[in-house]
Amino acid sequence: MKRVISIMCAALWTGFAAAQIQTNAGVQYLQCMQKDMSTDFYDLSNTYFFADSLVSFNAAKGEGLVQWKRYRMSPRQAFNLNGYWPVKMQQLDFPDAAYDNDPNLKIKIEFITPRTARIRMLTTPVEPKNTDKEDVMFCDSFKAKGNGQMWRTAQSGDAISYSSDFGSIEIKKYPWRIVIKDAKGKVLTQTRHIIDNDSSQVKLQPFSFIKRGSDNSRSINPVLTLAPGERIYGCGESFTSLNKVGQKVHLSVTDPQGPETDGQYKPVPFFFSNRGYGIFMHTSAPVTCDFGASYIGADRLFMADEQMDFFVFFGEPKDILFEYTEITGKSPLPPLWSFGTWMSRITYFSQQEGLEIARQLRANRIPADVIHFDTGWFGTDWQCDYQFAKDRFENPVKMLKQLAKNGFHTCLWQLPYFTPKNRFFNEIIEKGLNIKNAAGGMPVEDAILDFSNPETVDWYQQKIEGLMKQGVSTIKCDFGEAAPYNGFYYSGKGGMYEHNLYPLRYNKALWEVVERNHPGEGIIWARSAWAGSQRYALHWGGDAATTNTGMLGDLRGGLSFGLSGFSFWSHDMGGFVTASPEDIYRRWLPFGFLSSHTRAHGAPPTEPWLISESFTDAFRDCAEMKYKLMPYIWEQAKECSKLGLPMVRALLVEFPHDQGAWYVEDEYMFGSKILVAPLLESGNSRNVYLPKGKWIDYQNGKVYEGGYQTIEAGKIPAIILVKDGSVIPHAPLAQRTDQIDWNAVVNKEYKAN
Repeated sequence: MKRVISIMCAALWTGFAAAQIQTNAGVQYLQCMQKDMSTDFYDLSNTYFFADSLVSFNAAKGEGLVQWKRYRMSPRQAFNLNGYWPVKMQQLDFPDAAYDNDPNLKIKIEFITPRTARIRMLTTPVEPKNTDKEDVMFCDSFKAKGNGQMWRTAQSGDAISYSSDFGSIEIKKYPWRIVIKDAKGKVLTQTRHIIDNDSSQVKLQPFSFIKRGSDNSRSINPVLTLAPGERIYGCGESFTSLNKVGQKVHLSVTDPQGPETDGQYKPVPFFFSNRGYGIFMHTSAPVTCDFGASYIGADRLFMADEQMDFFVFFGEPKDILFEYTEITGKSPLPPLWSFGTWMSRITYFSQQEGLEIARQLRANRIPADVIHFDTGWFGTDWQCDYQFAKDRFENPVKMLKQLAKNGFHTCLWQLPYFTPKNRFFNEIIEKGLNIKNAAGGMPVEDAILDFSNPETVDWYQQKIEGLMKQGVSTIKCDFGEAAPYNGFYYSGKGGMYEHNLYPLRYNKALWEVVERNHPGEGIIWARSAWAGSQRYALHWGGDAATTNTGMLGDLRGGLSFGLSGFSFWSHDMGGFVTASPEDIYRRWLPFGFLSSHTRAHGAPPTEPWLISESFTDAFRDCAEMKYKLMPYIWEQAKECSKLGLPMVRALLVEFPHDQGAWYVEDEYMFGSKILVAPLLESGNSRNVYLPKGKWIDYQNGKVYEGGYQTIEAGKIPAIILVKDGSVIPHAPLAQRTDQIDWNAVVNKEYKAN
């Protein structure tokens, strides 16, 4: 049993008031739980170092030294309340002359573009060996380009300032601070110093790092000011409220079992503020972002990393997303067919079943382009062996050719975990392709492919390539959230740094082999992700409940994901977990078809003809709408890929100067011109917020003014509006994307009278 010291802190130290103080033994986490990195910073046995002053700095090189003052956390009684305060500490290290009591450690600032700066700080005298060229989070173009031109420099007695046309960054000497300002000189945010604390009340831990008493390892905790009315967005595919202020967001990849909790399949260490700045926390270590949850005036970024490497961006949301994706990469344009309907369930078990699904789609005149075979195409369900079951798929090559002839691309499910009964289990172990434990054995029961090992990547890609050569179009990149934290990886990094990188390496390995075999048509269907995974589109929203809550969670997740640099995203239309109630499935359809990518998937029946005739009609209506809109979708997709913008787009991206748009999280822009408000509850109408201007109902032509409006849905059960003055190209209806007549596209202008 691990010892827990409970301290009731009241107002003495707000950051720790509601927390249990943990010893270095820490907390045991289930793999499906988020890692809370803040608990390490509440440990009385650790040594604390507070960033205090700038002792030297070369403005021309952008390098200098920051002095960090040594502190301990000392218990304190105030009447019958116990808390603790920071107290300056004289080291007890031996020999004391060999170690610095208050170390001077490196700070470096670089400039990437006029809107982007990079700030790095170390907690040890030893700089990391990893280089940018080796970093899988960075895109190739950034690696090749490197730093840009130095910003304008100015020095005064107490500060060094760097400025561009879009903002400035000041480094204060004492009290040491990093101050981020806009082009007009307004302070957007700044780091907190110990002297910012009131003398008798809240003792908020300032910008600091810890040295653990257990093993001398270090973690850094940047602390930034949070302004009144400030709103924070991003952090990946998060299912909680879009505005992260007031939340504690844990950036560690997990399988949350659906989009209804605070867990994330796809966390991203990136966020931006409505005040006009954004930050990419360049790390693969877990991070807990306390956005004013424990202290309303501070963003506390608890990082498991021993260094801070921040990219700071200036501008509006579109500017920031563009700059961020210039560093981590933009989503490539997926093939046109991928924007069509994907038909799936868990699962189709035979060649006959797959061909029958294709036949029914055409017989029911439902436009569609993809048939997906989920877990059951192997000999044993869930036992991935990269081979069609011989007793159920008599001639898979013939099946794939027949599907292709009828205009269907084929997608197959797989995963990177191999159970002891899998036929590849022993081979993977013998060849050393799996993640190891400290003894060179198995950290878990399954053999988990180690994608940091080039030999593993080669073995895996050979298996996938065999399927590609048979005629498979793409692969579902499922799971990837359970890389062990206690594992040993070929990269030389421990699990604390490789766990979050695992989805990125997995996405990359799979996308590369698909792209190699289908040049210009590389696409995967992935569940997990990290910063940079957007280069290997596309991703879907996980295992949603077949409830209104499941639909809301997917919508929030998609919007937040789009605010984190991902252009293309989908979800299980109708939900996944159980058979979807018809009312929910009907209302989910327009949201599914008016996302960049559309897949019906989950517990059967997902196929509309198995539900009812009227539902089949509703499904067809939505599919036909999307296929007629395909020229618009293709136009918008190209723009999103070029600029790093999301197809499923929060209103604040398109209307940053409309204050109301920053509060909306149950509607979205589909591209730049179409507003969609799904029906998240039973009924045929809902309250909708419309940005300033006029909006035309896509279904009936009614005109609405900006502001809050109660609007009734049309035949398609969703509110679909077009921005006044927009021109939307439409194509004649086709049953598959390769039959669209692009010469017959008609541009329709939506203009209020």
